[in-house]
Amino acid sequence: MAEMTRSSVASILAPEFDDFLFAPIGEERNGMLLSVISALARLDVDPWQEAANLAELPRTTATRRLASLIAALPDRPSMQLDLGTIAGRLIALLPRRAGFPVSSVETSLGVRVSAVIQSPPFRYAAFLLMVVALSGLSVAVSQRSAARGNNVDLPASSTVISPAPSTSGR
Repeated sequence: MAEMTRSSVASILAPEFDDFLFAPIGEERNGMLLSVISALARLDVDPWQEAANLAELPRTTATRRLASLIAALPDRPSMQLDLGTIAGRLIALLPRRAGFPVSSVETSLGVRVSAVIQSPPFRYAAFLLMVVALSGLSVAVSQRSAARGNNVDLPASSTVISPAPSTSGR
C-alpha cells in the first residue's frame, strides 16, 4: 500500500481552509478569477499546508507572507487594491487556532509538542488505540445485536443480577 504524504493527509483532513483556498484573489487578464488555491499551486506550494502554516502565524505576519506569495506570481492578476489589502481580506478567511499554536508549545522539558505528535511512534500508538477502541465497539454492538436476535434483554450495565432462590420448595 502506498504511503500517504503529509500534504495529501492535510488536504483530506482540512476542509476548514476551503473558504480561504477557494476565495478569489483577483481577475486574470483573460477575465477568469484567480483563486488562492490556483495561485499557490502555480507557485508549486502545497495549498493546504500553506493555509495551515498561515493560520498559525500572527495575522500581520500571515498577511505579509501571503502578499509576498501573490507578488511572486508570474502572471499576477489585475488588482484594483494593493496586495496588503487583498492579502488581509484573504487571511481573515482562515480559521484561527485558540490559544497557542501547537508548533510553539513546549513541555517543561523543552520538547516541542508538535515534534512528539508528529513522531512515527506517537502516530502508531494513536492508530493502535483507535483500532482497539473501534474493535471493542464493534464487539459490543455485535453482542447487543446477537442478544436482541435471541430476544434476550441485556442489562444496561455490565453487572448481571441473578434471580433470588425460589422459596416454594419448603
